Amino acid sequence: MPELQTTRAARLEARISPDLKRRLEYAASLRGTTLTEFVVQSAHEAATRTIRDNEVLTLREDARIAFAKFLLNPPRPNRKAMAAARRYKALLGKDIVSK
Repeated sequence: MPELQTTRAARLEARISPDLKRRLEYAASLRGTTLTEFVVQSAHEAATRTIRDNEVLTLREDARIAFAKFLLNPPRPNRKAMAAARRYKALLGKDIVSK
């Protein structure tokens, strides 16, 4: 597990019930850490997991294979795609469609 940066630049406060505090203290003692270290490490793990779950696309095996095949052998643009590219070119005034 990666170490957290030890520089203290910001403070975080939270109001919790006495029962939750006792539970967190017990969990921290099981890990052999202070309550603060336990809470910070747990929050870091939860944040990392949440970010990964929301930013990383996970595909099943068959979808991964289909995606890779599409990237390696993309289909030629059809008439609608070419028309959309021309509209985009006209909108931006740039030469984006190669002939």
